[in-house]
Amino acid sequence: MSDALEVPPVKPLTDGELPRVSIVILNWNGRKHLRGCFDSLAALDYPESLREVLLIDNGSDDGSVEELRAHHAWVRLEVNPRNVGFSAGCNQGAKLAKDPEVLVFLNNDIRVEPGFLRALVAPIVRGVCQSTTAKMLSWDGKLLNSTGGGMNFHGIGIQRGYLEEPSAQYDVPRRTLFACGGAMAIDPKVFLELGGLDEEFFAYYEDVDLGWRSWVHGHSVQYEPLAVCYHHHSSTSRRLPVERLRLLQVRNPLLACFKNYDTDNLRRVLPAMLGLAIRRAFHSANWGDLSELRVENLRTLPREGRFRNALTRFFGRGRRKLALDPIALADLVAINDLLGNWDHWMKRRLEVQARRARGDEKILPLLLRPLWCIEQDPGYQELQDGLVQFLGLDRLFENLTSMQDDPKT
Repeated sequence: MSDALEVPPVKPLTDGELPRVSIVILNWNGRKHLRGCFDSLAALDYPESLREVLLIDNGSDDGSVEELRAHHAWVRLEVNPRNVGFSAGCNQGAKLAKDPEVLVFLNNDIRVEPGFLRALVAPIVRGVCQSTTAKMLSWDGKLLNSTGGGMNFHGIGIQRGYLEEPSAQYDVPRRTLFACGGAMAIDPKVFLELGGLDEEFFAYYEDVDLGWRSWVHGHSVQYEPLAVCYHHHSSTSRRLPVERLRLLQVRNPLLACFKNYDTDNLRRVLPAMLGLAIRRAFHSANWGDLSELRVENLRTLPREGRFRNALTRFFGRGRRKLALDPIALADLVAINDLLGNWDHWMKRRLEVQARRARGDEKILPLLLRPLWCIEQDPGYQELQDGLVQFLGLDRLFENLTSMQDDPKT
């Protein structure tokens, strides 16, 4: 199956074929990363006249803006008064770019090899795809961070090769479900046609949604192994409160699936993805013993208990409140962001589906690990296996089940 996704290498670009490129970088309190990033961009093997670098600062208060103005004045700077999110900030940068032929998005904690940009834009210029993603390694180059992406059937993203050692299997160009937002290039006309990154995602999984939507609309995305960069993994997410990060990472896969599956497949997948999300929240709830909630355990109710129960029913007060872990609460809020705004997300879904140009049967092989189970909890695994069989998802993904069920490969 992996061979079916591989594509021939493209011919390198000559100097006369190089396109005008705008590199958009989003920054939120990433001052310590800026020098490494911009020093590597200044050393690119790419004519300065054909590239611009634009930094969108999302309300940093760590001296990032002062650092940029003092040491990297050649970088265009746009300062937002607050953090508008990764998606909105990148879209803002795309709008401010000066008539590029290719748009490039980079994380601020990335450094690139000199030949990175030439390799990244070549497949787009050659017309073999509309978007590309880079070979992303750990900062020291010893391990891979990403060589393209996939997901499981309910939207949990997978970075191919994550934490593997570099090897020959990752040196081959291939089709990929999405381009990692930390190092990607895209045709700006296609980016505009797609509506850019979904700003309602705020951050995380906006790249999965964009890539998936691109395939639905008839475009294609490729991994380019000659575009090499190095990454400080999760340098931003480590600074976020874990429950706020969790809300985004549970909600946004649900939204991506809801928008991008075709109608028949969404009807099969939706019960499973909601059931698994609820089971995950319950697993994280840390409620302890809940036996007192079960009426079958109730033997008698004292007279004063009956009176207190009547008051509670009438006034809605006096109930004992159970402690709920913030992670579980974040999960429930994430689920409700979809279910509690059904009409809105159905409208957003119809906007995507109205322009469908490719069937799901052509896209599903790009998921890579559709039946990968994210939780090791036996109850969660039992539920996933049962839902997969009951809803026929094993048959939907039967052409992929021969692949090893491991998200790292």
